[in-house]
Amino acid sequence: MLTSPSETGPAGSAEPVTDAVLLEQSLRLPERFAELFDRHGDEIHGYVSRRLGPEKAEDVVAETFLTAFRKRATYDLSRCDARPWLYGIATRALREHRRAEARRNRALARSAPQGATESFDERSAARVTAQALQPRLAAALTRLSAADRDLLLLIAWAELTYDEAAQALGVPVGTVRSRLHRIRKKIRRAFGGTDPMEA
Repeated sequence: MLTSPSETGPAGSAEPVTDAVLLEQSLRLPERFAELFDRHGDEIHGYVSRRLGPEKAEDVVAETFLTAFRKRATYDLSRCDARPWLYGIATRALREHRRAEARRNRALARSAPQGATESFDERSAARVTAQALQPRLAAALTRLSAADRDLLLLIAWAELTYDEAAQALGVPVGTVRSRLHRIRKKIRRAFGGTDPMEA
């Protein structure tokens, strides 16, 4: 985790202030919580935007950090990185917006790749492939249960480790591994034996 010079420990020591320390300090000094938002707000916003679209993301991110602020006294201070906790809160907030996510995925599934107005040389092969896969991927995501979609996107889009995803969802890491294996088999079948999440 990167820290700025202002995020160092007491008496100007070079020891970085962890998220756990910020949360503990915010119990006495609530303004310290703003630093947690500064560290992770953009990342959480990016993840939520991919799930719901940017127009809805602001509300979910606001709900996420408001809930985190209210529940900061319950945070497990043995965990230095608050990202999995925040992703868990965001995932629960997203459940309130499932209809919007489902509409977005259905719309993406129906949309055909946009016509090319620039030459092929001006576009990267990765972008062309991603554009072509987007409707099929959105369709495959709509066929997953909400819980399976949450897990897959925490791993693929939020780039959480299996341990972090387990923490975010409040399940054992073994459950994450077995569910993810099953989910990836479903996605591969939808893509004729390849896994678009690994592309």
